[in-house]
Amino acid sequence: MVRALGLADLVRLDNLARLREWIAGFGAWAPVVFVGGYVVAVVGFVPALPLTILGGLVFGPLWGTVYASIASTAGAGLSFLIARYAARGAVARWMAPYPTLGRIDRAVARHGFRIVMITRLVPLFPFNLQNYAYGLTSIGFGAYTVTSWLCMLPATVAFTTAAGAVVAGAWDARRMLLLLGVAGALIVALSLLPRWLRGRSAALDDLLKAR
Repeated sequence: MVRALGLADLVRLDNLARLREWIAGFGAWAPVVFVGGYVVAVVGFVPALPLTILGGLVFGPLWGTVYASIASTAGAGLSFLIARYAARGAVARWMAPYPTLGRIDRAVARHGFRIVMITRLVPLFPFNLQNYAYGLTSIGFGAYTVTSWLCMLPATVAFTTAAGAVVAGAWDARRMLLLLGVAGALIVALSLLPRWLRGRSAALDDLLKAR
């Protein structure tokens, strides 16, 4: 799709310096622009993963993680509030074609915040749809937000670290390899988590049965 739309130059590694300079051109507002754009994208059902990777490419592994984590949590929280208070009827209609998402409410009633924890750590459902679906459940906003933040953080660290390694490689190959190693270990651990939890977590078993 990138090639078909003529956007290949925007994602080439040798164009990274120009991309960084463009965002840096906002000065002190650069993080605000990134976070604001990320939040709007999440609310608008744009996949969050490319934006998380962009954060690592532009701001490096540390600040990329900070800004992407803030943005993804804020976007998830805003979507939740929209579903609960501003557009509950519309969101319920959106969820109608996804009966498994509708069963999250029953699972939350039984297991509480553990359902949020599992669905954030284990990719059972699309991130953007989850955000709205939880707004229709009985879970409190505080428990939802804190659990989402904590359980989305490992994946955020993994992908911003991997992206930041590309930047680090421009001046320190050893540091790049270290960052890629950390990112790879996190991604592998997250990919193995569903298998490890199966049979050990009643909440996960309930969700898998619902599917």
